[in-house]
Amino acid sequence: MAHPRIVTQADKNRPVYAVWELTMRCDHACAHCGSRAVQPRENELTREEVFDVADQLARLGTREVTLIGGEAYLYPGIEAVVAHLTHHGIRVGMQTGGRGFNPMRAKALAKAGLKAVGFSVDGTAETHDVLRDSPGSHAAALQGMANAKAAGMAVTANSQVNRLNRHVLAETAALLKNAGARVWRCQLTVPMGRAADRPDWILEPYMVLDVIDTLADIQVQYAEQAIAAGLPPKRIFNILMGNNLGYYGPHEVLLRSHPGQTVMQWKGCNAGVYQLGIESDGKVKACPSLPTAPYVGGNVRDLSIEQIFNETPELAFARDRTTDEMWGFCRSCEYAEVCRGGCSFTAHCTMGKRGNNPFCYHRADTLRSQGRRERLVQAERAEGIPYDFGRFEIVEEEWVELGS
Repeated sequence: MAHPRIVTQADKNRPVYAVWELTMRCDHACAHCGSRAVQPRENELTREEVFDVADQLARLGTREVTLIGGEAYLYPGIEAVVAHLTHHGIRVGMQTGGRGFNPMRAKALAKAGLKAVGFSVDGTAETHDVLRDSPGSHAAALQGMANAKAAGMAVTANSQVNRLNRHVLAETAALLKNAGARVWRCQLTVPMGRAADRPDWILEPYMVLDVIDTLADIQVQYAEQAIAAGLPPKRIFNILMGNNLGYYGPHEVLLRSHPGQTVMQWKGCNAGVYQLGIESDGKVKACPSLPTAPYVGGNVRDLSIEQIFNETPELAFARDRTTDEMWGFCRSCEYAEVCRGGCSFTAHCTMGKRGNNPFCYHRADTLRSQGRRERLVQAERAEGIPYDFGRFEIVEEEWVELGS
């Protein structure tokens, strides 16, 4: 999932931030993987094509690139790619499961110019290893974090929140803070890819209330501890909501802002506004998390990135959209004009199209005040290809206590 960025008005409508899937090859086969990664694609970009893409991004004014996979560190010649991007003045980061992020690899990537690494840690060892379908992967990720810190890179963590790990958020925060993560970014597991095959893992919409309330309590606790110790705001262990978690509840600013920095709140999907996603075979989307079939604007083998970004409707939807596409609860919501249905990929992969997102704090809280809640029923299954999705229907029912 794309990360929240702080951008100026001048940055809008140009790809200052790119998330680049270098390969689908992976040393995990995670049971909730949205891209169903494990084997590389048959037609992944060649080394020459990869360098050309890097050059194009530099010409377009891209300032930051996050490399993903699969596992980006399994791409042959990964250090050369990092160095090439760095040579252009682009800040390079990586998101990883961390299974093979050993000391030698960490040092080599740091030397090439890699500045930051985000590690996926989905709860405690018990929950993480089930979700990753790989015993020992939790311990490996924590060791990878230590290796990255030792190599001098900034270290963050991210977690997908779902029914398996929503009860261990406090424990997860503690272990990540102790591991030296500067930021813990939380997002919802979305029914895309392999996660679409496990609807029993997906949170019910009303469960986001307890998840966000809990994250806010943890953030306040750590902030109070830091202040009592006389630490500056930048030393506060920072918990952030990802783009598909929120919106407009009592903790919106607390969990979307960095302590001591600009106050942030949800202002709508930024797919194709100042960011884009590139798949390992050259397909370009407005956001790396978007399902492939409905959102590919073109391929770098056929068109330039500039053409794809500026001239294709698939990448312009968030720039051009109005409230006309809103439906269901979201259409009549007081925040519709700004929110536009929250995270596009989450809404589309859950409901089959954009414009109505049940995973919303404001929505669930409004229904709770009326003694109602929503749950999801799977209506169509995913077909079993990378970045695929099915469809759910919403059932509204009487509110009962969480856990019922």
